[in-house]
Amino acid sequence: MTLRERWNHYLSHDAPPLVQFIKYGMAGGVATVVHVLTFFTVGFFLFPCVSADDPLMKGLTALFGVAAPAVEEALRARYAVFSNVLAFLVSNTVCYVINRLFVFRPGRHHVALEFFLFLAVSAVSMLVGTTLMGWLIQQYGIHTTYAFGVNIFSSLAINYVMRKFFVFKG
Repeated sequence: MTLRERWNHYLSHDAPPLVQFIKYGMAGGVATVVHVLTFFTVGFFLFPCVSADDPLMKGLTALFGVAAPAVEEALRARYAVFSNVLAFLVSNTVCYVINRLFVFRPGRHHVALEFFLFLAVSAVSMLVGTTLMGWLIQQYGIHTTYAFGVNIFSSLAINYVMRKFFVFKG
């Protein structure tokens, strides 16, 4: 098998399980970057949820002189949830397209149902992660950046298995 043929095989839906998992991780990495960028963009400009003492805000202040508006904890927690919902919609659309094209074999369901199930699985994991994020901020005053990291980790843990076995053909 030539290098080109091997490469095309790895990009196909017939790739070995380890390669599929690596591709899933890469798709998840792209989706996570989109999610983080969307979350913090919305969290800075639309729903301010990053406090002045947040590590990310400290870095932006040092680099660019950007200041975060003062927002009470309950409102900051609510705004973090709103920002996460918008980021969820954007990043999951990107993730669905990548997973359908390069990772999993589509066709278990009609494309509309497949997308709905993809979002439903993601919504459950996002609900768990977002609830945990808001709770950590409101109950313990944890920085948004750290609480968001817990949210991302818990969501990723649920999604792979559910998508592989219930949304796509594997």
